[in-house]
Amino acid sequence: MTEQSRSRFRAEARAEHPDPVLLCVLAAAEHTLGDLGADPGDTGERPTLQALLSACQAALDRHAAAIRQAVAERRPSGPEETAALLAAVLGGRERFHGQQSDYRRLESSLLPEVLRRRRGLPIMLSLVWSAVASRAGLTVHGVALPGHFIVAVGGPAGGEEYVLADPFHGGRLLDLPDVERLVIAAGHRYSPELLTPAQPLNTVLRVLGNIRGWAADRPEHARTQLWAAELGLLLPRHPAQLRLERAELLVKTGDFLSGAAEMEAYAEILDAFNPEAAAKVRHEARAARHRLN
Repeated sequence: MTEQSRSRFRAEARAEHPDPVLLCVLAAAEHTLGDLGADPGDTGERPTLQALLSACQAALDRHAAAIRQAVAERRPSGPEETAALLAAVLGGRERFHGQQSDYRRLESSLLPEVLRRRRGLPIMLSLVWSAVASRAGLTVHGVALPGHFIVAVGGPAGGEEYVLADPFHGGRLLDLPDVERLVIAAGHRYSPELLTPAQPLNTVLRVLGNIRGWAADRPEHARTQLWAAELGLLLPRHPAQLRLERAELLVKTGDFLSGAAEMEAYAEILDAFNPEAAAKVRHEARAARHRLN
C-alpha cells in the first residue's frame, strides 16, 4: 500500500495542476490503510486505496449537490450571500467545524477522517469548503494566514469582489480587523499579500507540517513524523531541512545506518555555506553509527 500511494502521490505532486484533495487523501491513505493506522485487535479486511479515494470523492460530491440545490433555491447575489449559503449548509446543516481539542488529534489532519467526523483543523476544513464549492461551480480559495487557514469566497485572484470566512468556526464572516487580529495572535504582522490564494502544493506541505508537528510533540509517534517528512520530500519544492529531519527520524526509529548516511549527504550540502553546521551534522552521523556497537 505504501509503494502504491506514494507513487501516485509523487506523480500528482508533479502534475501540471496538482489536486490538493487527491494529494491529501493519498497522504492519509498511508496512515489509514497502512501499519501506522492499524489496530492490533482488528483482524478484519481493510479497505483498498481505491475504495478510500472513491469514498472521499463521493462525500465531496454529496456536499456539492447540497450546495447546488441551495444555490438553485436561494439564488445568492454576490459573495456575501454565497458565503452565508455555504456557512448554512456546510457549517450549519452538515456541521463542519472545529474545536480546540481537534488540535490534539491526528485525525484532524487526515482528510478522510475530517470528511467522516466533520471536524478538523482550519486548513482541512478550508480545503473541504474549497473542494465542495468548486464541484458546485462556486469560487472559493484557501487563504494561508499564519497560524489559521481561512477561505475567500469570490475572486481575489482576478480582482473581483470577495469576502473572507472561517470554516473552523462554521463559516463566520471575517472583516479585515478580524484578520489582522488572527495574524497578530500568530506572532506576525499583517500585510495585504497574506490574502493571496494559497497554492495547492504549499497547502499540502502545510498539512504535512501540521502532522509532523503533532507527532514531534509525541515521541511515541516518531514513525508518523517520519511518514509525513518522507511525503514532504516527494513534493517538488520543500524545505531542505526536511532531509535532516528524516535522517534524524531514521536514527530515532532504529535505522542507524540509513540515518547516518542521510546525515552525511546533508552535511555535504551544508559545507558550501555553513561548515560549522556541517561539522555538527557529521558528529551526529558518527554517533548514530556508534549506536550499532
